[in-house]
Amino acid sequence: MADIASVFGRQEFLIRRLHSLTGLIPVGAFLTIHLLTNMGILDNSYQDRVNLIHSMGERTLEVVEWSLIFSPLLFHGIIGMIIVARGHRNLVYYPYPQNFRYTLQRWTGVIAFAFIFWHVFQTRGWINSDWWLEHVTRPLGGGVFDHKKAVNTGIEAVQLAPWVMPVYVVGILTSVYHFANGLWTLGITWGVWTGRRAQAWATVFCGAFGLALAAAGLAALYGFWFSRSI
Repeated sequence: MADIASVFGRQEFLIRRLHSLTGLIPVGAFLTIHLLTNMGILDNSYQDRVNLIHSMGERTLEVVEWSLIFSPLLFHGIIGMIIVARGHRNLVYYPYPQNFRYTLQRWTGVIAFAFIFWHVFQTRGWINSDWWLEHVTRPLGGGVFDHKKAVNTGIEAVQLAPWVMPVYVVGILTSVYHFANGLWTLGITWGVWTGRRAQAWATVFCGAFGLALAAAGLAALYGFWFSRSI
């Protein structure tokens, strides 16, 4: 804790609260919407759902994405990396369930951040610039998603190579666990559930929510993997 405090200084309390809050809104909310949107591949509504998102206009969507999704995600991820790097791992000495969940929360955050970093590059290319797409993204195999051909390019992104499917499985599961368990932790941090009974019910709720969201993500992934381009 002292090492982390030395990095954050007097703003540690505020930074930790913002880190906690951005994990729920908008990062966690976006993860939920994103996975539920992808489930449209199962009932042939995926293109319509993508069209609805892009109906606000490309420039407006770009502002919304950077202000409400990418910037908070970068903040949450970078602060999380600092916490992991500066934290002390003591699972060997204290092999308790709560400590195991705490350790798993940190490492799933690292894996999820790396996965999202790669996923955004593979599908979007990070930067929406013709020069960047032409000279950086596409030569490296990124930027494969086209919202006007969402079904075909979504399928191609998942079926690109045999190793892509396992990467998506790991990425989805780690992201969902990090969010669901982080939701439980957020309730503790903000004093939503403090007593044992409240925490027990929160564990059931967050666990059920995490399982449902993981099922939605894997179901969508199944749809992309076994679908054919149209």
